[in-house]
Amino acid sequence: MTKARIAVLVSGGGTNLQALIDAQSSGIIHSGEITLVISNNAGAYALQRAEKAGIATEVVLKKELGSQAAFEERIKELLTVYQIDIIVLAGFMSILSETFTSCYPKRILNVHPSLIPSFCGEGFYGLRVHEAALNYGVKVTGATVHFVNEIPDGGEIILQKAVEIQPDDTPETLQKRVMEQAEWKILPAAVEQVCSML
Repeated sequence: MTKARIAVLVSGGGTNLQALIDAQSSGIIHSGEITLVISNNAGAYALQRAEKAGIATEVVLKKELGSQAAFEERIKELLTVYQIDIIVLAGFMSILSETFTSCYPKRILNVHPSLIPSFCGEGFYGLRVHEAALNYGVKVTGATVHFVNEIPDGGEIILQKAVEIQPDDTPETLQKRVMEQAEWKILPAAVEQVCSML
């Protein structure tokens, strides 16, 4: 069986990337293989995680390329060179345009730290999502893995997992629990599900 070739796009620490690497090692992801990690931040710790796992890395910087179009074109070139089938956005802090996303229908996955359609869309990322959930007073939050289209957090939902909010939660404690209980479980599961259907 030929495995689907996966590229993971990262910007920071790479905790979700690590969850994917671990899931691949433990056999949760067996229909696909992470063959490339692309970062838009040369200093991202995620790159070290990838290198440690023996995965090829590439850095693509928008400021060097001069425009969003050139930035996306370079990413597309790399995806072609590495013959990538599936793209996973794991804390990738750059919104991709419709020009890019339309080239890969149902091939780009993203994990978002809330139960979409709550606390999602433009401007909702990182701790901001958890701050919004706590400010609103919801009792349950969670994470969502969805396909990526031209609307931020607007693509078809693949998997969701709920996480209860504790009375003494801060955005930081909530972020950690959502990662551990939801993101790191459903992201690998969703990646396997999509790879197995190719």
